[in-house]
Amino acid sequence: MRAAHVAASLPVVGILWMLDAPRWIGQVWLTEQYLAFILGLGVLAGIATRPLPRLPQWLDLAFGLVAMLSWWWLARNYDVWLLDPVDRGPHKWVPAVFAIAGALEATRRYCGAVLALLCSAFLVYGFIGFLAPGIFEAAYLKPARYLLYLYNDTNGIPGLVLNVGATQILGFIVFGAVLNAVGGSELLTRLAMAAMGHRRGGPAKVAILASSLFGTLSGSTVANVMSTGVVTIPMMKRSGFPARYAAAIEAVASNGGQIAPPVMGATAFIIAEFLQISYAEVVLAALLPAIFYYLLLYRQVDRYAAAHGLTGEQKENLPKIGDALMKSWPLLFPLGALIYFLFFLGYAPGKSALYAAAAAYALHLVMAPRGAERLGLIPKIAVRAGETLIPILLVCAVAGIIIGTINITGLGFALTLALSRIAEFGGVLPLLAVTAIIAIVLGVGMPTSGVYVVVAVLLAPALIAQGIPAISAHFFIFYFGLLSMLTPPVAIASYAAASIADSDMWQTGTTGVKLAAVAYLLPFVFAFNSALLFDGSWFEIGISCLTVYAAGHFLAEVLARRSAFGGGLRRWAAGLAALALGGLTAVIAPDHPVAITAAILGLGAVLVSNRMLPDAPHPA
Repeated sequence: MRAAHVAASLPVVGILWMLDAPRWIGQVWLTEQYLAFILGLGVLAGIATRPLPRLPQWLDLAFGLVAMLSWWWLARNYDVWLLDPVDRGPHKWVPAVFAIAGALEATRRYCGAVLALLCSAFLVYGFIGFLAPGIFEAAYLKPARYLLYLYNDTNGIPGLVLNVGATQILGFIVFGAVLNAVGGSELLTRLAMAAMGHRRGGPAKVAILASSLFGTLSGSTVANVMSTGVVTIPMMKRSGFPARYAAAIEAVASNGGQIAPPVMGATAFIIAEFLQISYAEVVLAALLPAIFYYLLLYRQVDRYAAAHGLTGEQKENLPKIGDALMKSWPLLFPLGALIYFLFFLGYAPGKSALYAAAAAYALHLVMAPRGAERLGLIPKIAVRAGETLIPILLVCAVAGIIIGTINITGLGFALTLALSRIAEFGGVLPLLAVTAIIAIVLGVGMPTSGVYVVVAVLLAPALIAQGIPAISAHFFIFYFGLLSMLTPPVAIASYAAASIADSDMWQTGTTGVKLAAVAYLLPFVFAFNSALLFDGSWFEIGISCLTVYAAGHFLAEVLARRSAFGGGLRRWAAGLAALALGGLTAVIAPDHPVAITAAILGLGAVLVSNRMLPDAPHPA
C-alpha cells in the first residue's frame, strides 16, 4: 500500500460525502461518522507519508493502521454510543487512546513539533489541571471521561472545525489542485508579467501580483513562496533588487494571499462558523484590509525602486496583456463559475468549489491542445489534493483537542479573566498589544487555519469582553497569528524565500517586517474603527479609507531607503504625518469633523508628495 494511494483517497471520500453518496446506496450516516472515517484515513496518510527512518516500516505502518481503525471504530459505533453516553468502558476509552495518539504523532510528523507540543501541553493540562494554581485551577476530570469527551463529543475532535476542514476546505483544495493541474499557476504568472513587468521595479510588482493571485487559491504561505518565488525572486535580483529585499518582497506578498478573499488560506469558512455569520460577510469584511495590505506594499516597493533607479523589463520582452487575458480563460471561467454558484445560487462553499473544479476540468478537456494530458490528470489531482488535505485534517483534529480542553476545564474563562485584568489596569491598547504578541508566539510554525483556530479560542473572548466588535477581534488575532510567518526569530516564510534568494535569513526577516509594517498597524486601526471591515455607513468607510491610504503612503516614504520623498526634515514630517493620520483613523469616529479634515489634508499631501518623485524610465 503506497502512501500516495491513501492520500488520494481523502478527496475522493470527501467528494462522495458532499455529493450525498451514502443516500445513493440507501445508507444514513451521521456527520460525525464521516468525520471519524476521513480523519482515520488522514492519520494513516500522515504517518505513512512521513515514516520514521529508524523504525521498521512494518511497525510504522502497523501503528498507523491501529490509529485509523480506532477512528473507524468510532465511525462504526457512533450512533449507538450516542444513546449510551454514561458507559465509559474500555471498549470506548482504549480506542480513544490509540486514536488521539495517532493524530498527535501524525501531526508531529506532518505539521511540525511546535503544534504537536502545544496540543500535548493542553492534553497534560486536561489531566492535571486541577493541580494548577490560582485562576488556572481546573475541575478534576476522570481520565476516561476526558478522553471520551475529546474522542466522540461534538465539542471535541469530531466537531465544528473538523467538519469545516473535511467539507468546505476540502472543496477548495480540490479546486486549487485542478487549477494547478490545468496550468493555473503559469497563467497567473504570465498575466502578472504582462500587467506589471514593464513598470518601475517591475519584477517586484510582478511578484506582488502573482503571489496575491496564487495565494488566494493556496492554503499555505510557504507553499505560495515556493511556487511563485522560484520565478519572481531571481527575476527581481537580475533587475537590481538586493537578494534580501527580493526574498522579503516575495515572503510578504505570499503571506498576504492568506488574508485576501475569497479563500483566505481556507480560514474564511472557519471564521464564518465561529462568528455564526455568512461566508459572504467574512469575505466583505476582509476586502478593504487586504486591498490596503497590497496597495501599500506596492507603494513601498515603488518608492524603493524610484529612489534606487530600478526600472522594469522592456515591453517587447514581455507577454502582451491582451494575449495573456485571452489565454487565461482556463483560469477565469472556473473563477466565474465559483462566484456564480457561491453568491448567485447560494450553494454551500465546499460544493460550489467542487462544481467550479468540474468546470475547470471540463474546459481543459475541451480546449487543451492535442497531445496534452487529459484523463491522466485525475490521479495526479487526487494525490496533490490529498497531500494538501492531510495537514488540514490534522490541524483541525488538534484544534478539536484544544477547543475541547478549553471548554471542559474552564481554561478559556481563566485566560479571559487574566487578559481582562490587563485592560483594567492599562486600558484596551495594552490588551491589544499583549494579545498581538501572544498571537505571534502561538502562531509560530502553524498552518494558516491552525493559527486562527488556536488564537481565536484563546484570545478573542477577552477582546470581545472589552467592547471590541466580534468580527474586529477575530480579524485582529487572525492577522497577528499570520504575522508569525514574517516575524523573526522564527519567520518561516521569510526564511523559505531567503533559501531561494541565497540571502542572509536574519536580514531577510528584518526587511520583511519593514515591508509588512502596514500589516502590523492595520489590525489596531480596525480594532478601534470597524468601518474598515465595512461596518459603518458609506461615508464613514470612505473617510477611513482616505486616512488609512494617506497614512500608509507616508509610512512607505519613511521606510523606503533613501526615501524618494526626501531626507532630513521632510522624512521626519512624513513619519509624523503617518503616525497622526493612523492614530486619528483609529481613535476618532470617521464622521467626526477632525477625521474629515485629516482625510482631506492627507489626500492633498499625498498628491503634493507624488510630484516629488524622481523621473523614471518606466511608468509607476
